Amino acid sequence: MTEKYLEMFRLSSRLYEDARNLFPGGVNSPVRLMRHLPYPFYVREAYGPYLVTVDGIKLIDFCMGFGPLILGHRPAPVLEAVRRQLEKGWMYGAPTELEIEYAKTIMRHFPSIEMMRIVNTGTEATMNAIRLARAYTKRKLIVKFDGCYHGAHDYVLVKAGSGAATWGVPTSAGVLEEVAKCTIVLPFNDVESVEHTFKRYGNDIACVIVEPVMGNYGLVPGEPEFIRTLRKLCDEYGSVLIFDEVITGFRVDIGGAQRLYNVRPDLTTLGKIAGGGFPIGIFGGKREIMELVTPLGPVYNAGTFNAHPVSLAAGLATIRELEKMYPYETANRAAETIAKAIIDTANDVRISVSVVQLASMFQLYFTERRIRNADDVRSSNVKMYEELHRRCLARGLYLTPSQYEVNFTSAAHDEEVVQRSVEILCECLREIARA
Repeated sequence: MTEKYLEMFRLSSRLYEDARNLFPGGVNSPVRLMRHLPYPFYVREAYGPYLVTVDGIKLIDFCMGFGPLILGHRPAPVLEAVRRQLEKGWMYGAPTELEIEYAKTIMRHFPSIEMMRIVNTGTEATMNAIRLARAYTKRKLIVKFDGCYHGAHDYVLVKAGSGAATWGVPTSAGVLEEVAKCTIVLPFNDVESVEHTFKRYGNDIACVIVEPVMGNYGLVPGEPEFIRTLRKLCDEYGSVLIFDEVITGFRVDIGGAQRLYNVRPDLTTLGKIAGGGFPIGIFGGKREIMELVTPLGPVYNAGTFNAHPVSLAAGLATIRELEKMYPYETANRAAETIAKAIIDTANDVRISVSVVQLASMFQLYFTERRIRNADDVRSSNVKMYEELHRRCLARGLYLTPSQYEVNFTSAAHDEEVVQRSVEILCECLREIARA
């Protein structure tokens, strides 16, 4: 399989050799390295459901930029909106009418957001939301959940150890233990551990931050009782409930996971789809909390590229297409069809596979366990997933490169693309079963 990869991506090999001298590990985000392959492939262009590599190989794409591209690559309405904005200029350092129209559109679909600040990344959004929650409550502690990823800033770069409630220890070098110890890490979907933690520390907990549907440690939906319990406990103890919907916002529903669960958070963070494939982050929520943000209040946030006109134009064009609902119908049907085909084939060839699918997101795990939390994800045979990834790639299908990421479908994954994808996936699963 390695020889096949070397044959397919020769030019990528030469580019990677150059990149290794320029960037740590040769890449600008670690998941792009794909450690189970000799080097990453390099992309020349993309359209619809396809990536085209510098070697001229066309790949069906189920990574979709790790989530933002729900309309597919280079959709005409977004491309046209960006062109129109570029013709007007792309950087002003002053407010635009567009940001008002954009904010009103977001708020129409997310009623929990009464006021917002538009930043540039999901990391910025969650970092500011946590800072804001601390200022509002005048408390230090935050609660997060094992497997939930909230960006690359100090208070959330922590992981769980053993035990139901574990004080955070740094996941990244450079994160101070003193900082990490302000974060309590709990098992996802574990109501009892959350209740126990609030009984013990509730009056010191500034906020609970959660992905209502985990999308950065595989795909793990929150159970309704778990999500409702978070809301109940935050109300009871005066803590701020933050929904990190950077992935799920406009993905699982036009109103995000909070509409699916019918639970209203105090603060919400958005990104990815909200920028239509361009950099964006949003944190917003209750007016009384958001009024603490500068220049109105004492919680500092500023950014040269905040509310960038090109990102707003792309995001607004994307949301307007989603409001027509057809992208959801196509993308969700594609994910459902693929998930069912994987389950049926795995049963036929007697491979233990657990498949999780929600809306236009899916992931498969080589395990017998039902996927409810990070420990269940860790039980998956990662080597088998990597083998499936290699075999699919050799046939022109690009699954998300890590077991701990999620596959995404889009409005561009039509019946023909899905049928070809099913053929490749099923053929590769059968080969793995015979190996």
